[in-house]
Amino acid sequence: MPITLRTEVAPLSQDEFAGIAYAFMECVFAIHQDLGRFFEEDIYRDELGSRIPGAEVEFPIEITFGEFRTRYFIDVLVVPGAVFELKTVDRLNDRHRGQLLNYLLLRGVSHGKLANLRPERVQHEFVNTNLTRADRTGFSVSATGWSDFDGSHRELRAWLEAALRDWGAGLDLALYEQAVIHFFGGKEKAIGLVEVVSRGRRIGFQEVLSTGANAAVQITALPSSGRLGFEDHTRRFLRHTSLTAVQWINITRTEVTFKTIHRKEAL
Repeated sequence: MPITLRTEVAPLSQDEFAGIAYAFMECVFAIHQDLGRFFEEDIYRDELGSRIPGAEVEFPIEITFGEFRTRYFIDVLVVPGAVFELKTVDRLNDRHRGQLLNYLLLRGVSHGKLANLRPERVQHEFVNTNLTRADRTGFSVSATGWSDFDGSHRELRAWLEAALRDWGAGLDLALYEQAVIHFFGGKEKAIGLVEVVSRGRRIGFQEVLSTGANAAVQITALPSSGRLGFEDHTRRFLRHTSLTAVQWINITRTEVTFKTIHRKEAL
């Protein structure tokens, strides 16, 4: 599996992690009391790294597939299995929880904690997962609605499915988007602008991930309940651009769906 960890993973039980997290949060509270709440995240992160014995800050995880490679950085790693993320925001939200969950899955551990030092009182939450790599690589694939406009589209489907079998589903969508951008030659080639027209008048330009066949790629992680709405709004989008289609890739833990939404359906 091309996810490179600099140290061996040491899975921790919930009780073991809770003990480490308790000591970690005592240090967070002390720093919050000492420095106040108006510094940026990197200040608190580096101060935590200097106060907690054995802690590593900005711990790297490298992800590769073929010639594609990217890195993520865990804010604070205390022993190989204890992952902590710091924030300096008004309030924690699902995006922050999802980011930490992504790190847990990449690291192959079950427990992590978020700490937000911006509020008057430190906000903190546990994030847990029971998902294993086997859970995330056993997805089914549906491609009956996918059109291979040219060889590159057929190759994209095979290449991305192979990458997902290596990395697993359920990770940060930005990772999969970066991979597709790489597949089509990098940002300079893959990211373009399309004209947006309404009632015969150009109203602006929209940035899209282009496949080179007058089609765009859109990657989502929608449950069944959200897919009809997505298709409806994609057809509205196509009505107002010159694109012929959107190549839609929906990635959930249990199913990866490749589907083409054609411009002729939008007319």
